[in-house]
Amino acid sequence: MRAILNAVYRGSGLLAGFFLVVIGALSLMQISGRLLGYAAHSFDEFAGYAMAASSFLGLAWTFRCSEQIRMTLVLHRTQGGVRRALEVACLGVAALMVGYFTWWSIDMTWTSYTLGDVSQGLVPIKLWMPQSGMAIGLAVLVVALLDDLAMAATGGITAYDAADASMPVEAPVFER
Repeated sequence: MRAILNAVYRGSGLLAGFFLVVIGALSLMQISGRLLGYAAHSFDEFAGYAMAASSFLGLAWTFRCSEQIRMTLVLHRTQGGVRRALEVACLGVAALMVGYFTWWSIDMTWTSYTLGDVSQGLVPIKLWMPQSGMAIGLAVLVVALLDDLAMAATGGITAYDAADASMPVEAPVFER
């Protein structure tokens, strides 16, 4: 099961990276088109959709790698059971909040699909397609949060703590 979850998180992160490359390619094609006198219609719209997909699909991977900003001022000043209880509470609240957001983003995507909504740009795009990147990314983030919640509740090591522990310690800046 662990291998499957890690593959899902990594796959989501790789998809996010793919959409970053798409943004770069679309931007390059739009700039080249302007220089060559070709009007690249709706490329900025496609790049916006790719940016949204990249942002949401990368959430779970960056969370698992401890690359997201976490507010740990209180958490690092506690130890033992109190720290574990705070961590479980924070992960639980985060899972509930992201789960709520996920539910409504899936509902929005499904509604767009059933109604056949299309974008208002020059190139009509079925809106469920770009919206699905957000819904999938949020769903994978909920799974990652629940995964770490289960680890924290059972006394295991969370993915972000494991990632922090493997980071090299840098020398102090004020060393003589």
